[in-house]
Amino acid sequence: MKVPMRVDYGVRALVELADHYGSGPVQTAEIATRQAIPQAYLDQLLTILHKYGLISSRRGPSGGHMLAKNPSEISLWMVMSTLEGNTPSMDCLIAPNECTLSVCCPQRSIWQTVDEAIQELLSSTSIADLLARQYTMAAQGRAQTATAA
Repeated sequence: MKVPMRVDYGVRALVELADHYGSGPVQTAEIATRQAIPQAYLDQLLTILHKYGLISSRRGPSGGHMLAKNPSEISLWMVMSTLEGNTPSMDCLIAPNECTLSVCCPQRSIWQTVDEAIQELLSSTSIADLLARQYTMAAQGRAQTATAA
């Protein structure tokens, strides 16, 4: 499975907003700079995330974007579904009657299992989980740098 760029960028933006959760809005330019996302593309993603209720936005000089929910309530599955839709890995999983081999296809059930495992993992991983991982990895990186010096 290849993670689409829009999902990668969307998750990075949400983790950035989670890092500022409860401390007011974050401007698009700040998110774009810190996460290395082209600002015009980020604007499009933030519009979609706002439309589906994952973030809220405020206009004006002191405006910006904030998470509309607690970071622990936003799963990666929600982000993936919002930005990419709910698309299975194989077309026959959507419309099994359109494939003449669907009934006896040895790989169909494997791809169904893969899709279910991915959905389960993404559903059980929240933006808060990713932020915690980011903090842990940053601390480990600082410790390794201090040890090397």
